[in-house]
Amino acid sequence: MTLAWDDFRLVKAIADRGGLTHAAAHLGINHSTAFRRLAALEAAVDAQLFERSRSGYVPTPAGLAMVEAAERMETDVARFGREVLGRTLTPSGELRITAPVGFVSDLLMPFLARFREAHPDVRLDVVMSEEALNLSRRDADVAIRATSNPPANLVGRRLSGIAWAVYGRNDRLQDNAYRTRWVTPGGQVADGRFTRLMRARTDVREIALQLNAVTGLREAVLAGIGIGLLPCYIGDRCPELRRLEDPEPGIASELWLLTHPDLRHAVRVRAFMDFMAEAILPMRRAFEGRLDAQAETAKPTP
Repeated sequence: MTLAWDDFRLVKAIADRGGLTHAAAHLGINHSTAFRRLAALEAAVDAQLFERSRSGYVPTPAGLAMVEAAERMETDVARFGREVLGRTLTPSGELRITAPVGFVSDLLMPFLARFREAHPDVRLDVVMSEEALNLSRRDADVAIRATSNPPANLVGRRLSGIAWAVYGRNDRLQDNAYRTRWVTPGGQVADGRFTRLMRARTDVREIALQLNAVTGLREAVLAGIGIGLLPCYIGDRCPELRRLEDPEPGIASELWLLTHPDLRHAVRVRAFMDFMAEAILPMRRAFEGRLDAQAETAKPTP
């Protein structure tokens, strides 16, 4: 019996996603192809790999054995990739970076342009995501994350603190009704810290708009929907907005640059991490919400 890596990938995809349709979409094949490949594979191993039901596909013991083998293979392939990347002598090849959407749109692009000028042989692949990707599986090589508790299995650098404060639109601050309406991140953001703070501060009926991400908060406040909590490096550099309070310590966070331990000495990873640490340093006062840093937040240092 000869089985290919793609056979194991197919079985794992079906098990992870509970059926053929989503597994086929994940693998970039159509449903009928996935159906034929699974039937041929079950015939080759002379065993049923999944129990079929209306609720989905459930692996049989034989199927679970293939899933476990696929996970071991996936781990070995990822480890090999990290080892090869670590032996590269010059910054070149693909570097996959994951960062929150808001950070990419508000700050990261000018930095990436400057990094590319310094290292033109590095191809950047940016994954905009609020979720923590699996760096052990090479879902990303470097993660930029706002967190106070970086994962213990990763290594990296704390670039700065991130302060948050309440902001409102300058031309609406005399309107008492406006100042009682709130824009806020929802319970999905930062493990619900914003939701707990808002419950302590105001009646839920005063929340005019709730978002499941940081992206869009500034635009909502600018639109006049209500006052709201914003990262100080975003709110302070917007001339239409005014900070209404000192930074709120209960929702402060930190900016981290993280990678897998096997990748920390890879040349292109090290080059990017060194570059970002140097680029963020002049902006630390802005990130930490010190008002004397407002001029620094106008744009990243050229």
